Amino acid sequence: MLKQAFDSMSVKLLLAGFLLIIASFCAGTFFGSGTSPVDVDSNLPPGHERPQQGLSARSPGLSQLKNRVSLSLRGASISISEMGVNVCPLEYNEHIPCHPSYVKHSLDERKRDLERHCPLPQERLFCLVPPPVDYKIPIKWPISRDYVWHSNVNHTHLAEVKGGQNWVHEKKELWWFPGGGTHFKHGAAEYIERLGKMVTSGSGNLRDAGIVQVLDVGCGVASFSAYLLPLDIQTMSFAPKDGHENQIQFALERGIGAMIAVIAKKQLPFPSHSFDMVHCSRCRVDWHENDGILLKEVDRLLRPNGYFVYSAPPVYRKDGYFPIIWGKLMNITRSICWNLIDQQVQTAIWVKQENESCRVQNAEKKLFGVCATTDDSQPSWKIPIENCIRASGAPDNIQKLPSRRERLSANSKNVQSLGITLDRFNSDTMYWQVQVREYWKLMGVSKTDIRNVMDMNANLGGFAAALSTFPVWVMNIVPVSANNTLSSIYDRGLVGVFHDWCEPFSTYPRTYDLLHASHIFSHYQGRGQEGCLLEDVLLEMDRIIRPEGFVIIRDEESILLKVRDIAPKFLWEVQSYLLENEEKIVKPLLICKKKFWAII
Repeated sequence: MLKQAFDSMSVKLLLAGFLLIIASFCAGTFFGSGTSPVDVDSNLPPGHERPQQGLSARSPGLSQLKNRVSLSLRGASISISEMGVNVCPLEYNEHIPCHPSYVKHSLDERKRDLERHCPLPQERLFCLVPPPVDYKIPIKWPISRDYVWHSNVNHTHLAEVKGGQNWVHEKKELWWFPGGGTHFKHGAAEYIERLGKMVTSGSGNLRDAGIVQVLDVGCGVASFSAYLLPLDIQTMSFAPKDGHENQIQFALERGIGAMIAVIAKKQLPFPSHSFDMVHCSRCRVDWHENDGILLKEVDRLLRPNGYFVYSAPPVYRKDGYFPIIWGKLMNITRSICWNLIDQQVQTAIWVKQENESCRVQNAEKKLFGVCATTDDSQPSWKIPIENCIRASGAPDNIQKLPSRRERLSANSKNVQSLGITLDRFNSDTMYWQVQVREYWKLMGVSKTDIRNVMDMNANLGGFAAALSTFPVWVMNIVPVSANNTLSSIYDRGLVGVFHDWCEPFSTYPRTYDLLHASHIFSHYQGRGQEGCLLEDVLLEMDRIIRPEGFVIIRDEESILLKVRDIAPKFLWEVQSYLLENEEKIVKPLLICKKKFWAII
């Protein structure tokens, strides 16, 4: 049984975790290549004042770094002194440029504040985000699924308000994640097994229903996603930066794929027909309001025969306003031709009909509006959500996809629509398999040293596909100004988002172990006034990479020379190597490693 498998795995992980914790403390290490940086002033004699705030690096002798601690703005132009990039003061250790702090004063302010809105380039901070006090190299996967360092995400609110639902508990120096959620406090494993029985009428699990990719709305600390991994189900989890304090930071610290986002006024940055299931467990989204406009965004994202899972009070409570909400939900879902296939305990599941005849009839009855345009070649980036349903077109336009393992190397219709031949697709797939093996040799790390990976210019997703046998997850980024390949990436059973690197990414600092940047700088050349100079992108990369994390850069030689010159000013170590490119021409690349430093 699935539940027994999970329980057995959890017991093994718990035992391994505790043994590794004991061994690590005895050895003086912290699940990585180093401990937290030491305050070099801690042995000052009593009565002596500390020197001015400065930086220390974790290296022999704990050398002092010359970068100044100073809150600095980017301004109209960028100038980096010989002392290096300034370091932001310690209170900016969780700085997220495009997501201001949560405002609790009123509902309108709350909704407005949760939307992504970035400062103008000249108003952005231009200083390195420091780690918090006593930051430690994160615990490695898979133990990190259940344990992370308390000091790395030093927020107690979630444990206080969600402890009874088994989201997260304090365990001295650690946070412990038992796998619970608001509507599955007895564990995600049991909940997932129940969902599998609901969608298959009790005969199997979620994979038996053809579910490969899931969108988890309002994911909390992403335990639902974590417990889908043994089923080889890829989940894109998101939640806002809100009053519950740092849910997404907890998720990423655990090594679970997640990002900051909110479903409100703009389309989510995913292509149409990308997910087999959209999941909401007490996600606090008012699906019934505004003529169901947010459910229509979910409809855009679901594949035909895709599922919408809703675990929330309107499903089961008969008091107050909940029956009215439920009635509205039933009316909306019927009008857009979703069938309620099961309703158990606290959960309801709808399926989006594959047959378009119902939609055609309901559109003729004016039960919903049909979107005027359905051009899926345009990236869903900063596009207002429309109160309409997109026609799927002829049934043969929607490809029946094979299993995920087969899809990783399958040349889908979306790939073919880009003019990519089968030979070129297969060549790209094989090329990245070779490159990934070479990368790991050059970095000098084991497969388990890296967990959170981002491909900043994913193209066809070949880099991520080559990592499918590694214990990692990959956030594939397709720049909005590049060829729209994100649908083809989802066809491969991978996940990712649209993004514009002229703006910071929607994540917390120190959330990725490896950034892969293939020709991202040359792609943005000439757009410096928009906030995407080479230095802007390097600063954002530094913000989101973990201490001792890696950055792999492939680009034009003139760009690599500039990066090699200024990367040490960002407190990166830089090494140059030679590898063959797609045309089998030997070209240089850079592998950078972020130093482990701290304000003292």
